[in-house]
Amino acid sequence: MAKVGKKYAAALKKVDRMSRYGLEDACKLLPQTKVSGNYDESVDIAVRLGVDPKHADQMVRGAVVLPHGTGKTMRIAVITKGDKAQEARDAGADHVGAEDLADKIQKENWFEFDSLVATPDMMGLVGRLGRVLGPRGLMPNPKVGTVTADVGKAVRELKAGRVEFRVEKAGIVHARIGKVSFGAKKLEENAHTMIETLVKLKPQTAKGVYMRSITLSTTMGPGIKVDPSPYIAQLATK
Repeated sequence: MAKVGKKYAAALKKVDRMSRYGLEDACKLLPQTKVSGNYDESVDIAVRLGVDPKHADQMVRGAVVLPHGTGKTMRIAVITKGDKAQEARDAGADHVGAEDLADKIQKENWFEFDSLVATPDMMGLVGRLGRVLGPRGLMPNPKVGTVTADVGKAVRELKAGRVEFRVEKAGIVHARIGKVSFGAKKLEENAHTMIETLVKLKPQTAKGVYMRSITLSTTMGPGIKVDPSPYIAQLATK
């Protein structure tokens, strides 16, 4: 076993590695596994799904507005013009522009934003940025609501804590669901909302067990396994 720090080792002792906790109990345990005393650690969820992302019809991708947000202040950039530009500013967008903003991203390698929203009429312009936006996961996409005519709604939801997610090659969805300081109840509600969203997005072509494993962890703490059986039972009734 690799050598670990004393604080991590102490946190690890509080977790029964052979057990799968109920979601409520797992969220109550999370604050006890916090390793750093210097900052408010984030809480992440990792859900392993029974899908093969190599097949387009099994790609699980979407966005969800968490009831208590993520605890992160989102910097939102919007590529649009005309009345939609003012709508974006009124909704709280941090950066708004059209050709000027696209040029800044492409020519100056500027990425001081966490999410990029664009109106459909600007996608010809945004498409030219695919090579620099795609690898960073910043390319606007209608499937997650970042290509939309309702830019005001998109900006407000992102500011409120909308989380975008996409299944990785190994069939795992990772997402941030809050901060340790949220407390057990808010973390439980955020986690439940995230899992329920994944349940609703089950591809019809997915075979076998869909919700294979769920793990919660703080930024520096050990993983806590969550019992997926309630969600597996829920899927069986559909």
